[in-house]
Amino acid sequence: MDVIALLPRLHLLRFPVGQAYLWRDGGELTLIDAGPIGAGRAIADAVTALGHAPGDVRRIVLTHFHEDHVGGAGELAGMCGAEVLAHPLDAPFVRGQLPGPPPKFEDWELPLHAAAAEQLPEGTPVPPAAVTEVADGAVLDFGGGARVLHVPGHTDGSIAVFLPEHGVLFAGDTVAASPVDGTVVPGVFNLDRPRLLVSLGRLAELAADVACFGHGDPVVGNAAPALRAAAGAD
Repeated sequence: MDVIALLPRLHLLRFPVGQAYLWRDGGELTLIDAGPIGAGRAIADAVTALGHAPGDVRRIVLTHFHEDHVGGAGELAGMCGAEVLAHPLDAPFVRGQLPGPPPKFEDWELPLHAAAAEQLPEGTPVPPAAVTEVADGAVLDFGGGARVLHVPGHTDGSIAVFLPEHGVLFAGDTVAASPVDGTVVPGVFNLDRPRLLVSLGRLAELAADVACFGHGDPVVGNAAPALRAAAGAD
């Protein structure tokens, strides 16, 4: 796992597949997504290397239920006592109560998904002991007031989190950046692509200066035009 400083209060945690983000408010940490199965220990070690205790992670906000985002959540929460949060429509899958519905792949996505799947650890995620459900419009107690946006399409319960005070957007997999040239594009491997495009349009209306994606390099500085271009608004 690579740990990359994006802002004084924001670090990117990059895994072989997918990535998570660590936000700092003084001595309190918030994790956005939690990497694949087995990532909990690596995240805890990264927190320690950054000068914090694992117990400083107070909450883990999950943008959706896919295993490359929730795999480490139960493990890390068990270590540090963090609250785990997810949208009500994805929470049953995060809890392990039900299997989540598979994406409806475009033909061109199938080889990409197969290649990514080969890099994911085998096994079943350890579900968190408890999951707090958060819906559209909720304001979470970090980053000066973190606004939850329901952005269905990638999954039914996908969420994004926006910090208006800092202009920082955590978009989950509703948006991605191309590994070839960094172009911001709609996310792939979706349950409902037309619905995802509507959700992307909602994110494009935000005054985002920094946009953090589940896959691909974040846009650090003047992110809103890139989001509008991805949504077809430019």
